[in-house]
Amino acid sequence: MTQVNLSDESVQSRPVVAPPPPPVAIGSKRPPMRSTSPSITIRQLVKDAYAKQASDIHLRVGEPARYRIRGQMIRQSQPAITPEMFEHFLVEVLTPEQRDRFQAEKELDTAIYYPGFLRCRVNCFESLTGGAIVLRLISLEVPTIDRLGLPSVLKHLVSHQQGLILVTGPTGSGKSTSIAAMIRHLNETDQRHIVTIEDPIEYVHTSQNCLISQREVGLHTHEFQQALRAVLREDPDVILIGEMRDRTTIDTALKAAQTGHLVLGTLHTKGAISTINRLLNIYSPDEQPAMRIQILESLISVVSQQLLPTTDGRRTAVHEILINTPAMQDYLLKGSETDAFQLMETDANEGMQVMNQALCELILLGRITPEDAVKASPDMGDLRRRVRNEGYDPGRSSNREFDPSARDYRPS
Repeated sequence: MTQVNLSDESVQSRPVVAPPPPPVAIGSKRPPMRSTSPSITIRQLVKDAYAKQASDIHLRVGEPARYRIRGQMIRQSQPAITPEMFEHFLVEVLTPEQRDRFQAEKELDTAIYYPGFLRCRVNCFESLTGGAIVLRLISLEVPTIDRLGLPSVLKHLVSHQQGLILVTGPTGSGKSTSIAAMIRHLNETDQRHIVTIEDPIEYVHTSQNCLISQREVGLHTHEFQQALRAVLREDPDVILIGEMRDRTTIDTALKAAQTGHLVLGTLHTKGAISTINRLLNIYSPDEQPAMRIQILESLISVVSQQLLPTTDGRRTAVHEILINTPAMQDYLLKGSETDAFQLMETDANEGMQVMNQALCELILLGRITPEDAVKASPDMGDLRRRVRNEGYDPGRSSNREFDPSARDYRPS
Protein backbone atom coordinates (compact mmCIF):
# COMPACT_ATOMS: atom_id res chain seq x y z
CA MET A 1 0.00 0.00 0.00
CA THR A 2 1.27 3.47 -0.87
CA GLN A 3 0.79 6.29 1.64
CA VAL A 4 -0.04 9.61 -0.01
CA ASN A 5 -0.18 12.93 1.78
CA LEU A 6 -2.84 15.50 0.97
CA SER A 7 -1.55 19.04 0.83
CA ASP A 8 -4.91 20.76 1.19
CA GLU A 9 -5.09 22.57 4.54
CA SER A 10 -8.66 21.40 5.01
CA VAL A 11 -7.31 17.89 5.36
CA GLN A 12 -3.89 18.38 6.91
CA SER A 13 -1.40 21.26 6.97
CA ARG A 14 1.59 19.86 5.18
CA PRO A 15 3.75 21.63 2.60
CA VAL A 16 3.27 20.84 -1.06
CA VAL A 17 5.86 18.34 -2.18
CA ALA A 18 7.67 19.12 -5.41
CA PRO A 19 6.64 16.90 -8.31
CA PRO A 20 8.69 13.73 -8.67
CA PRO A 21 11.38 13.47 -11.35
CA PRO A 22 10.29 12.18 -14.75
CA PRO A 23 9.98 8.37 -14.76
CA VAL A 24 11.06 6.04 -17.51
CA ALA A 25 8.21 5.64 -19.98
CA ILE A 26 6.26 2.41 -19.53
CA GLY A 27 5.63 0.49 -22.73
CA SER A 28 7.08 1.15 -26.13
CA LYS A 29 3.92 2.84 -27.41
CA ARG A 30 4.32 5.80 -25.08
CA PRO A 31 6.81 8.60 -25.78
CA PRO A 32 9.23 9.64 -22.99
CA MET A 33 7.56 11.97 -20.52
CA ARG A 34 8.56 15.61 -20.64
CA SER A 35 9.74 17.15 -17.37
CA THR A 36 6.71 19.38 -17.01
CA SER A 37 4.33 19.21 -14.07
CA PRO A 38 0.95 17.60 -14.77
CA SER A 39 -2.04 19.92 -15.07
CA ILE A 40 -3.93 17.80 -12.54
CA THR A 41 -2.97 15.18 -10.00
CA ILE A 42 -4.58 12.03 -8.64
CA ARG A 43 -4.76 13.79 -5.30
CA GLN A 44 -6.87 16.61 -6.76
CA LEU A 45 -9.11 14.15 -8.59
CA VAL A 46 -9.69 12.12 -5.43
CA LYS A 47 -10.65 15.22 -3.45
CA ASP A 48 -12.99 16.39 -6.21
CA ALA A 49 -14.59 12.95 -6.58
CA TYR A 50 -15.10 12.66 -2.83
CA ALA A 51 -16.80 16.07 -2.75
CA LYS A 52 -19.17 14.89 -5.49
CA GLN A 53 -19.92 11.65 -3.57
CA ALA A 54 -18.42 9.45 -6.28
CA SER A 55 -17.59 5.83 -5.56
CA ASP A 56 -15.02 5.38 -8.36
CA ILE A 57 -12.69 7.38 -10.60
CA HIS A 58 -11.92 6.15 -14.13
CA LEU A 59 -8.82 7.51 -15.86
CA ARG A 60 -7.73 6.50 -19.36
CA VAL A 61 -5.30 7.89 -21.92
CA GLY A 62 -7.22 9.77 -24.61
CA GLU A 63 -10.32 10.26 -22.43
CA PRO A 64 -11.32 12.81 -19.80
CA ALA A 65 -11.78 11.57 -16.25
CA ARG A 66 -15.09 9.95 -15.42
CA TYR A 67 -16.63 9.49 -11.95
CA ARG A 68 -19.12 6.82 -10.96
CA ILE A 69 -21.77 8.73 -9.02
CA ARG A 70 -24.78 6.79 -7.72
CA GLY A 71 -24.01 4.04 -10.21
CA GLN A 72 -23.76 6.30 -13.26
CA MET A 73 -20.55 7.10 -15.19
CA ILE A 74 -20.33 10.92 -15.27
CA ARG A 75 -17.85 12.57 -17.63
CA GLN A 76 -15.86 15.40 -16.03
CA SER A 77 -14.89 18.72 -17.56
CA GLN A 78 -11.12 18.15 -17.41
CA PRO A 79 -9.24 17.75 -20.71
CA ALA A 80 -8.42 14.32 -22.09
CA ILE A 81 -5.59 12.50 -20.32
CA THR A 82 -2.34 12.46 -22.28
CA PRO A 83 0.34 9.75 -22.09
CA GLU A 84 2.54 12.23 -20.20
CA MET A 85 -0.18 12.89 -17.64
CA PHE A 86 -0.72 9.17 -17.21
CA GLU A 87 2.99 8.61 -16.48
CA HIS A 88 2.81 11.31 -13.81
CA PHE A 89 -0.22 9.55 -12.31
CA LEU A 90 1.75 6.30 -12.08
CA VAL A 91 4.67 8.00 -10.38
CA GLU A 92 2.30 9.69 -7.92
CA VAL A 93 0.56 6.51 -6.72
CA LEU A 94 2.98 3.64 -7.38
CA THR A 95 6.37 2.75 -5.96
CA PRO A 96 9.25 2.09 -8.40
CA GLU A 97 8.85 -1.65 -7.78
CA GLN A 98 5.13 -1.47 -8.55
CA ARG A 99 5.80 0.45 -11.77
CA ASP A 100 8.26 -2.23 -12.83
CA ARG A 101 5.67 -4.91 -12.12
CA PHE A 102 3.01 -3.02 -14.05
CA GLN A 103 5.36 -2.70 -17.01
CA ALA A 104 6.04 -6.43 -16.93
CA GLU A 105 2.52 -7.73 -16.22
CA LYS A 106 0.40 -4.97 -17.84
CA GLU A 107 -1.95 -4.86 -14.83
CA LEU A 108 -1.63 -4.14 -11.13
CA ASP A 109 -3.81 -4.02 -8.00
CA THR A 110 -2.78 -1.93 -5.01
CA ALA A 111 -4.13 0.69 -2.57
CA ILE A 112 -3.17 4.21 -1.57
CA TYR A 113 -3.80 6.01 1.69
CA TYR A 114 -4.49 9.68 2.35
CA PRO A 115 -3.96 10.15 6.12
CA GLY A 116 -6.99 11.58 7.88
CA PHE A 117 -9.05 11.51 4.69
CA LEU A 118 -9.64 8.19 2.91
CA ARG A 119 -8.14 5.18 1.15
CA CYS A 120 -8.35 4.20 -2.49
CA ARG A 121 -8.26 0.76 -4.03
CA VAL A 122 -6.27 1.11 -7.26
CA ASN A 123 -6.29 -1.00 -10.42
CA CYS A 124 -3.91 -0.14 -13.28
CA PHE A 125 -4.21 -1.84 -16.66
CA GLU A 126 -3.41 -1.45 -20.35
CA SER A 127 -6.17 -0.90 -22.91
CA LEU A 128 -6.43 -0.43 -26.65
CA THR A 129 -6.06 3.35 -26.36
CA GLY A 130 -3.35 3.31 -23.67
CA GLY A 131 -2.94 3.04 -19.93
CA ALA A 132 -5.90 3.20 -17.55
CA ILE A 133 -6.44 3.52 -13.80
CA VAL A 134 -9.57 2.85 -11.76
CA LEU A 135 -9.70 4.09 -8.17
CA ARG A 136 -12.36 2.97 -5.67
CA LEU A 137 -12.86 5.52 -2.85
CA ILE A 138 -13.04 3.91 0.59
CA SER A 139 -13.90 5.82 3.75
CA LEU A 140 -11.51 5.55 6.69
CA GLU A 141 -14.53 5.11 8.94
CA VAL A 142 -15.77 1.53 9.01
CA PRO A 143 -19.58 1.79 8.74
CA THR A 144 -21.99 0.11 11.12
CA ILE A 145 -24.74 -2.33 10.22
CA ASP A 146 -27.36 0.14 11.46
CA ARG A 147 -25.93 3.11 9.56
CA LEU A 148 -25.95 1.20 6.30
CA GLY A 149 -29.52 0.08 6.92
CA LEU A 150 -28.56 -3.58 6.68
CA PRO A 151 -30.96 -6.25 8.01
CA SER A 152 -30.48 -6.65 11.76
CA VAL A 153 -30.34 -10.44 11.32
CA LEU A 154 -26.72 -9.96 10.16
CA LYS A 155 -25.76 -9.19 13.78
CA HIS A 156 -27.10 -12.58 14.80
CA LEU A 157 -25.49 -14.41 11.91
CA VAL A 158 -22.01 -13.04 12.60
CA SER A 159 -22.29 -14.03 16.26
CA HIS A 160 -22.03 -17.75 15.33
CA GLN A 161 -18.91 -19.46 16.60
CA GLN A 162 -18.37 -21.52 13.45
CA GLY A 163 -19.71 -21.97 9.96
CA LEU A 164 -19.73 -20.24 6.57
CA ILE A 165 -21.42 -16.93 5.72
CA LEU A 166 -21.45 -15.88 2.06
CA VAL A 167 -22.22 -12.35 0.87
CA THR A 168 -22.93 -12.38 -2.86
CA GLY A 169 -23.75 -9.95 -5.61
CA PRO A 170 -22.38 -8.32 -8.75
CA THR A 171 -19.23 -6.19 -8.79
CA GLY A 172 -19.81 -2.86 -7.07
CA SER A 173 -22.81 -4.04 -5.06
CA GLY A 174 -21.17 -3.24 -1.71
CA LYS A 175 -20.27 -6.74 -0.56
CA SER A 176 -16.99 -5.66 1.05
CA THR A 177 -18.70 -2.76 2.81
CA SER A 178 -21.36 -5.04 4.29
CA ILE A 179 -18.73 -7.52 5.51
CA ALA A 180 -16.70 -4.65 6.99
CA ALA A 181 -19.79 -3.58 8.95
CA MET A 182 -20.22 -7.15 10.22
CA ILE A 183 -16.59 -7.28 11.34
CA ARG A 184 -17.02 -3.94 13.09
CA HIS A 185 -20.01 -5.36 14.98
CA LEU A 186 -17.90 -8.31 16.12
CA ASN A 187 -15.06 -5.98 17.06
CA GLU A 188 -17.38 -4.00 19.33
CA THR A 189 -19.32 -6.87 20.89
CA ASP A 190 -17.11 -9.96 21.08
CA GLN A 191 -13.57 -11.08 21.91
CA ARG A 192 -12.06 -13.05 19.04
CA HIS A 193 -9.06 -13.17 16.72
CA ILE A 194 -10.13 -12.07 13.24
CA VAL A 195 -7.77 -12.74 10.31
CA THR A 196 -8.47 -11.21 6.90
CA ILE A 197 -6.81 -12.10 3.59
CA GLU A 198 -7.47 -9.28 1.14
CA ASP A 199 -6.29 -8.24 -2.31
CA PRO A 200 -5.88 -5.40 -1.51
CA ILE A 201 -6.94 -4.32 1.99
CA GLU A 202 -9.92 -1.98 1.77
CA TYR A 203 -11.38 -0.98 5.14
CA VAL A 204 -8.79 -0.76 7.92
CA HIS A 205 -10.00 -2.09 11.28
CA THR A 206 -8.50 -1.02 14.60
CA SER A 207 -8.52 -3.79 17.21
CA GLN A 208 -10.99 -3.09 20.03
CA ASN A 209 -12.51 -6.05 21.84
CA CYS A 210 -11.24 -8.29 19.04
CA LEU A 211 -7.68 -8.71 17.80
CA ILE A 212 -7.75 -8.07 14.05
CA SER A 213 -4.92 -9.22 11.76
CA GLN A 214 -5.27 -7.89 8.21
CA ARG A 215 -3.06 -9.35 5.47
CA GLU A 216 -2.71 -7.94 1.97
CA VAL A 217 -1.65 -10.13 -0.93
CA GLY A 218 1.59 -8.82 -2.38
CA LEU A 219 2.43 -6.82 0.74
CA HIS A 220 2.13 -9.23 3.68
CA THR A 221 2.07 -12.49 1.70
CA HIS A 222 3.38 -13.38 -1.73
CA GLU A 223 0.43 -15.46 -2.88
CA PHE A 224 -3.24 -15.74 -1.95
CA GLN A 225 -3.01 -19.54 -1.80
CA GLN A 226 0.05 -19.34 0.46
CA ALA A 227 -1.85 -17.13 2.91
CA LEU A 228 -4.79 -19.54 2.81
CA ARG A 229 -2.57 -22.49 3.72
CA ALA A 230 -1.09 -20.56 6.64
CA VAL A 231 -4.26 -19.05 8.08
CA LEU A 232 -5.33 -22.10 10.10
CA ARG A 233 -1.97 -22.02 11.92
CA GLU A 234 -2.52 -18.42 13.05
CA ASP A 235 -5.03 -19.32 15.80
CA PRO A 236 -7.98 -17.49 14.20
CA ASP A 237 -11.57 -17.48 15.41
CA VAL A 238 -12.93 -15.61 12.38
CA ILE A 239 -11.48 -15.71 8.86
CA LEU A 240 -12.33 -13.31 6.04
CA ILE A 241 -11.23 -14.93 2.80
CA GLY A 242 -12.62 -12.38 0.38
CA GLU A 243 -13.69 -13.83 -2.94
CA MET A 244 -14.30 -17.59 -3.12
CA ARG A 245 -12.56 -17.71 -6.45
CA ASP A 246 -11.60 -21.36 -7.03
CA ARG A 247 -11.69 -24.90 -5.70
CA THR A 248 -8.71 -24.43 -3.38
CA THR A 249 -10.31 -21.40 -1.74
CA ILE A 250 -13.63 -23.19 -1.26
CA ASP A 251 -11.93 -26.30 0.13
CA THR A 252 -10.00 -24.17 2.63
CA ALA A 253 -13.12 -22.26 3.66
CA LEU A 254 -15.06 -25.48 4.24
CA LYS A 255 -12.20 -27.03 6.20
CA ALA A 256 -11.98 -23.94 8.41
CA ALA A 257 -15.75 -23.82 8.93
CA GLN A 258 -15.81 -27.50 9.87
CA THR A 259 -12.96 -27.16 12.38
CA GLY A 260 -14.49 -24.52 14.63
CA HIS A 261 -13.98 -21.24 12.73
CA LEU A 262 -16.40 -18.62 11.44
CA VAL A 263 -15.61 -17.95 7.78
CA LEU A 264 -16.82 -14.95 5.77
CA GLY A 265 -16.50 -14.91 1.98
CA THR A 266 -17.92 -13.31 -1.15
CA LEU A 267 -19.09 -14.61 -4.52
CA HIS A 268 -20.15 -12.83 -7.69
CA THR A 269 -23.51 -14.55 -7.93
CA LYS A 270 -27.05 -13.19 -8.14
CA GLY A 271 -29.49 -15.01 -5.92
CA ALA A 272 -29.04 -17.01 -2.73
CA ILE A 273 -29.98 -20.47 -4.01
CA SER A 274 -27.95 -20.05 -7.20
CA THR A 275 -24.91 -19.42 -4.99
CA ILE A 276 -25.03 -22.99 -3.71
CA ASN A 277 -25.25 -24.30 -7.26
CA ARG A 278 -22.28 -22.13 -8.21
CA LEU A 279 -20.18 -23.71 -5.44
CA LEU A 280 -21.22 -27.22 -6.49
CA ASN A 281 -20.42 -26.59 -10.16
CA ILE A 282 -16.75 -26.10 -9.30
CA TYR A 283 -16.62 -29.83 -8.56
CA SER A 284 -17.02 -32.75 -10.97
CA PRO A 285 -20.45 -34.43 -11.22
CA ASP A 286 -19.14 -37.44 -9.29
CA GLU A 287 -17.99 -35.21 -6.41
CA GLN A 288 -21.09 -33.04 -6.18
CA PRO A 289 -23.29 -35.27 -3.95
CA ALA A 290 -20.57 -35.46 -1.27
CA MET A 291 -19.72 -31.76 -1.62
CA ARG A 292 -23.40 -30.78 -1.31
CA ILE A 293 -23.42 -32.43 2.11
CA GLN A 294 -20.17 -30.72 3.16
CA ILE A 295 -21.32 -27.29 2.02
CA LEU A 296 -24.73 -27.53 3.68
CA GLU A 297 -23.26 -28.87 6.92
CA SER A 298 -20.99 -25.80 7.08
CA LEU A 299 -23.31 -23.10 5.70
CA ILE A 300 -24.88 -20.56 8.04
CA SER A 301 -26.35 -18.12 5.53
CA VAL A 302 -26.20 -16.68 2.04
CA VAL A 303 -26.86 -12.93 1.79
CA SER A 304 -27.41 -11.79 -1.79
CA GLN A 305 -27.07 -8.03 -2.25
CA GLN A 306 -27.74 -5.36 -4.87
CA LEU A 307 -27.35 -1.57 -4.77
CA LEU A 308 -30.15 0.63 -6.09
CA PRO A 309 -30.50 4.42 -6.47
CA THR A 310 -32.94 5.97 -4.01
CA THR A 311 -35.54 8.63 -4.66
CA ASP A 312 -33.51 11.18 -2.68
CA GLY A 313 -30.43 10.81 -4.88
CA ARG A 314 -28.53 8.32 -2.74
CA ARG A 315 -28.16 4.53 -2.87
CA THR A 316 -29.45 1.73 -0.71
CA ALA A 317 -28.66 -1.98 -0.43
CA VAL A 318 -31.41 -4.54 -0.98
CA HIS A 319 -31.03 -8.15 0.13
CA GLU A 320 -32.18 -11.69 -0.40
CA ILE A 321 -31.41 -13.78 2.69
CA LEU A 322 -31.20 -17.57 2.97
CA ILE A 323 -30.61 -18.99 6.44
CA ASN A 324 -29.64 -22.64 6.67
CA THR A 325 -32.24 -23.78 9.19
CA PRO A 326 -32.86 -27.54 9.58
CA ALA A 327 -35.87 -27.32 7.25
CA MET A 328 -33.89 -25.33 4.67
CA GLN A 329 -30.99 -27.77 4.85
CA ASP A 330 -33.36 -30.67 4.28
CA TYR A 331 -34.81 -29.07 1.14
CA LEU A 332 -31.39 -28.17 -0.24
CA LEU A 333 -29.96 -31.63 0.43
CA LYS A 334 -32.82 -33.07 -1.64
CA GLY A 335 -32.31 -30.44 -4.36
CA SER A 336 -35.85 -29.12 -3.81
CA GLU A 337 -35.14 -25.54 -4.86
CA THR A 338 -38.81 -24.57 -5.23
CA ASP A 339 -39.57 -25.63 -1.65
CA ALA A 340 -36.42 -23.84 -0.44
CA PHE A 341 -37.50 -20.63 -2.19
CA GLN A 342 -40.99 -20.82 -0.69
CA LEU A 343 -39.47 -21.31 2.76
CA MET A 344 -37.41 -18.15 2.28
CA GLU A 345 -40.63 -16.27 1.50
CA THR A 346 -42.60 -17.53 4.49
CA ASP A 347 -40.04 -17.93 7.29
CA ALA A 348 -39.66 -14.25 8.12
CA ASN A 349 -39.25 -15.05 11.83
CA GLU A 350 -35.82 -16.49 11.04
CA GLY A 351 -34.89 -13.35 9.09
CA MET A 352 -35.23 -14.88 5.62
CA GLN A 353 -36.61 -13.00 2.63
CA VAL A 354 -36.56 -13.18 -1.16
CA MET A 355 -35.44 -10.27 -3.32
CA ASN A 356 -38.93 -9.28 -4.46
CA GLN A 357 -40.09 -8.96 -0.84
CA ALA A 358 -37.28 -6.52 -0.13
CA LEU A 359 -37.90 -4.58 -3.36
CA CYS A 360 -41.63 -4.34 -2.65
CA GLU A 361 -40.93 -3.00 0.84
CA LEU A 362 -38.63 -0.28 -0.49
CA ILE A 363 -41.22 0.77 -3.10
CA LEU A 364 -43.88 1.07 -0.40
CA LEU A 365 -41.51 3.11 1.73
CA GLY A 366 -40.96 5.48 -1.17
CA ARG A 367 -37.22 4.77 -1.06
CA ILE A 368 -36.89 3.48 -4.64
CA THR A 369 -38.91 3.90 -7.81
CA PRO A 370 -40.90 1.01 -9.28
CA GLU A 371 -38.83 1.35 -12.46
CA ASP A 372 -35.53 0.75 -10.62
CA ALA A 373 -37.08 -2.10 -8.66
CA VAL A 374 -38.24 -3.83 -11.84
CA LYS A 375 -34.69 -3.66 -13.25
CA ALA A 376 -33.35 -5.42 -10.16
CA SER A 377 -36.14 -7.98 -9.83
CA PRO A 378 -35.55 -11.64 -10.72
CA ASP A 379 -39.29 -11.94 -11.54
CA MET A 380 -40.94 -8.71 -12.73
CA GLY A 381 -44.45 -10.14 -12.87
CA ASP A 382 -44.26 -11.39 -9.29
CA LEU A 383 -42.97 -7.99 -8.11
CA ARG A 384 -45.83 -6.13 -9.80
CA ARG A 385 -48.37 -8.47 -8.17
CA ARG A 386 -46.84 -7.93 -4.74
CA VAL A 387 -46.96 -4.15 -5.12
CA ARG A 388 -50.58 -4.19 -6.33
CA ASN A 389 -51.63 -6.46 -3.47
CA GLU A 390 -50.14 -4.01 -0.98
CA GLY A 391 -52.26 -1.19 -2.37
CA TYR A 392 -49.36 0.94 -3.60
CA ASP A 393 -50.39 4.49 -4.59
CA PRO A 394 -47.75 6.10 -6.86
CA GLY A 395 -49.23 9.54 -6.14
CA ARG A 396 -48.12 9.42 -2.52
CA SER A 397 -44.55 10.41 -1.71
CA SER A 398 -44.32 7.64 0.88
CA ASN A 399 -46.64 4.73 1.51
CA ARG A 400 -44.98 3.84 4.80
CA GLU A 401 -42.80 5.67 7.22
CA PHE A 402 -39.05 5.48 6.91
CA ASP A 403 -36.09 7.20 8.53
CA PRO A 404 -35.24 10.27 6.40
CA SER A 405 -31.86 10.56 8.13
CA ALA A 406 -30.66 7.22 6.71
CA ARG A 407 -27.26 7.82 5.17
CA ASP A 408 -26.06 6.97 1.72
CA TYR A 409 -24.68 3.47 1.17
CA ARG A 410 -21.21 4.10 -0.26
CA PRO A 411 -19.95 0.73 -1.45
CA SER A 412 -16.55 -0.85 -1.65
